[in-house]
Amino acid sequence: MTSQVDQSAAVDGSDGEGGPESAARSGTSGRPGKPIRRLDRVIIRFAGDSGDGMQLTGDRFTSETAAFGNDLSTLPNFPAEIRAPAGTLPGVSSFQLHFADHDILTPGDAPNVLVAMNPAALKANLADLPRGAEIIVDTDEFTKRALAKVGYAADPLGDGSLDAYRLHRVPLTTLTLEALKDSGLARKDAERAKNMFALGLLSWMYHRPTHGTETFLRRKFAKKPAIAEANITAFRAGWNFGETTEDFAVSYEIPPARLPAGTYRNISGNLALSYGLIAASRRSGLPLFLGSYPITPASDILHELSRHKNFGVRTFQAEDEIAGIGAALGAAFGGALGVTTTSGPGVALKSETIGLAVSLELPLLVVDIQRGGPSTGLPTKTEQADLLQAMFGRNGEAPVPIVAPATPAECFDAALEAARIAITYRTPVMLLSDGYLANGSEPWRIPETDELPTIEPDFATGPNREDGGFWPYKRDPQTLARPWAVPGTAGLEHRIGGIEKQDGTGNISYDPANHDFMVRTRQAKIDGVTVPDLEVDDLTGDARLLVLGWGSTYGPITAAVRRLRADGHRIAQAHLRNLNPFPANLGAVLASYERVIVPEMNLGQLALLLRAKYLVDAQSYNQVRGLPFKAAQLADVLSAAIGTLEGDGQ
Repeated sequence: MTSQVDQSAAVDGSDGEGGPESAARSGTSGRPGKPIRRLDRVIIRFAGDSGDGMQLTGDRFTSETAAFGNDLSTLPNFPAEIRAPAGTLPGVSSFQLHFADHDILTPGDAPNVLVAMNPAALKANLADLPRGAEIIVDTDEFTKRALAKVGYAADPLGDGSLDAYRLHRVPLTTLTLEALKDSGLARKDAERAKNMFALGLLSWMYHRPTHGTETFLRRKFAKKPAIAEANITAFRAGWNFGETTEDFAVSYEIPPARLPAGTYRNISGNLALSYGLIAASRRSGLPLFLGSYPITPASDILHELSRHKNFGVRTFQAEDEIAGIGAALGAAFGGALGVTTTSGPGVALKSETIGLAVSLELPLLVVDIQRGGPSTGLPTKTEQADLLQAMFGRNGEAPVPIVAPATPAECFDAALEAARIAITYRTPVMLLSDGYLANGSEPWRIPETDELPTIEPDFATGPNREDGGFWPYKRDPQTLARPWAVPGTAGLEHRIGGIEKQDGTGNISYDPANHDFMVRTRQAKIDGVTVPDLEVDDLTGDARLLVLGWGSTYGPITAAVRRLRADGHRIAQAHLRNLNPFPANLGAVLASYERVIVPEMNLGQLALLLRAKYLVDAQSYNQVRGLPFKAAQLADVLSAAIGTLEGDGQ
């Protein structure tokens, strides 16, 4: 859904996220009926059993929030099991949404509102709530059996343990069944609409638009109109309940954010990446071919691209990871933009073919949506632990460029950048996203076509030797790229394969000197890839501490830095998109600061590379919890580091 805005640039809050007190800053505006309290931001978490539709509920609330014009950031969180045992802690699924009237960067550290559909959802999420937060529970689900299943000895709704919160006891199931008593649906089918009742209640509570959700439901259940109307009825009943019940005395209003002029839509990282691949195909004039095997959390890219045959996109769901990348590399040999998508376990299986692509020197995009590991690990949780695998996870010297987006919306630009490098330099490129970016969403300004880069494939069209012959490894002196000769082009027949090539001719060669030359040349080609200089955000120019990140840590790092600056601290920040090769000025930047801290969702992989390459004492701050950093947590760590520097008296 898109919305038009024509406003000035966003005005940052004092700490970039509205600060820990911002949710309490409000005023009231009158209207007939209940008073309206004005807020600048709010964080809502929907939580329930895996079958309660929490992801759909959160997604619909997010879509209407985006249409309203708020800035937003989301964090879906769900179990890996297709259907974990109902009512248990492992089966809890949640969706967190942070939306505001100003620029925000993260899904928020702590929810202001928790919607808990059962005791398991309450118990699994209660520790994250600050005192004074609102809790909305479905009292119908708080039965003795359900309480015992998650270890509650007494009912928390009545034992005083929730006195620190504003508790709303709502019989969601009963109210939904009452609203649908004339629908003709069986009780079980009617109960499934209780998530729409909850959505209607929250939509009233925060003045969200409703038309888009009703349209969505009619479209989703177009073949089951009775189900569609039942969900819409439950949705409206939830809205009306909020308007009439005495339990909710106040509703809340969060005005639209002030965003730069343009046409916006809410977008997830995987969707943005898919669109970026299509844009790269159109701007290069190459047909897009995706060879992929389904794997969480990358599968959505395959699903999305399969919908765009009208743009010349061809998708192939292979029988395994190896077949997927083999088909993509074959497509690249045939003159297409070859892409394969996967996660860490799939990269391991694809490593031999990536090495073949390095040897053949053909453009290929390998998209790794990182998740928790090792092995199957945490399939639905996020991590950044594949960086060293992307750098070195192949036999022999097989270097590849690496690009990593920082936000869900930036996945679009990262896909274009990866395609530019792959096509220009005739090389496979690793694109490292992660589960947080893939499933999270934010507003994205849709670019104009003329804002997108033009990518020139520059196919070989004729002989490249004075004697009229063709050498497949005769290189461009600037990029060191070899010619891209499409099969079937007369006079450009050439040999391919994984055995080492002779420089120039491409013939098989076991000559030691030639192998040494080819290995060094392939490395020099990657080292010579043009990437922008690293931009450093150092407001005062005299900061002593630099925080350096990559990938999805951008939001939490930036929010933490803004908090510290609001408290008067001097601190610099930089974020890497290009991880191989590094920006040319990175060494000079690192040497400019007394201390460098690198937060990562791994055990220090980027810090290891920086220490090895630049001999700097880059210090790691690491977590591998399957969840993104919290801004407040990072701010405390960075504040302590600044205090140590100031205590040194240097």
